[in-house]
Amino acid sequence: MICRLNQPGLAAPLFGDWPETILWSCLEGVMGEVWGDDHDRPRSAMAHLGDFCFFAGAPDRELAGFRPPEHRKPYALLIPQNDAWAACMEEIYGTRVRRFTRYATKKEPSFSPERLRVLADSLPNPYTIRNIDRKLYDQCSKMEWSRDLLGQFSSWEQFCHLGLGFCVLLGEEPVSGASSFSRYREGIEIEIDTRPDHQRRGLARACGARLILECLDRGLYPSWDAHTAASLALAEQLGYRLDHPYTAFEITDC
Repeated sequence: MICRLNQPGLAAPLFGDWPETILWSCLEGVMGEVWGDDHDRPRSAMAHLGDFCFFAGAPDRELAGFRPPEHRKPYALLIPQNDAWAACMEEIYGTRVRRFTRYATKKEPSFSPERLRVLADSLPNPYTIRNIDRKLYDQCSKMEWSRDLLGQFSSWEQFCHLGLGFCVLLGEEPVSGASSFSRYREGIEIEIDTRPDHQRRGLARACGARLILECLDRGLYPSWDAHTAASLALAEQLGYRLDHPYTAFEITDC
């Protein structure tokens, strides 16, 4: 029987030293939740936050096909710990699931503040950058392209407590943003989005540089996990280095 773990840290040994901050958020009890096959001694576990589901321990068909009540979207990203979990997912979902490659970056303080300041100041006219305040929080929450910038926070108050971010504005209208997708004790996972009609103008790079500088000032690590090769290329411009590619699955009718 699948159950939510009241003490998510009980599943930590199953996940081992997996270097994913979204997973750490769940295990630390900061955001998200952890589900398993037993309350006290789980052999199989799933860490869930937003679209992400990380699976570890003994492959379990019931858990691989499970979606928490909190997951209200028709889309999910399934991250298997190993080939056995991957085979389990493909067996369950068949053609409904798409295997692809994501890219983990090294968790290391390799940034050049001087270069980041140059990139943050490279925003073309007439764009400006502003930190996400209550007004921008409300604006971004209502638009499809920017919803993921804030989507894991249940309220403005929670975002103020755990999150931080910046928006690129054209006049008073947000057109790009870099924010905390999630928070763990020692840092954030970065989310960057740009409205389609303002892409390829350096907005994401400038806004991302500003967010990284803010994290460094606050003593937080700004983690970046790339969904695509293009995202990895942007990360490398900002000072990140590839750690390893890994297998993930997309499902759109869960």
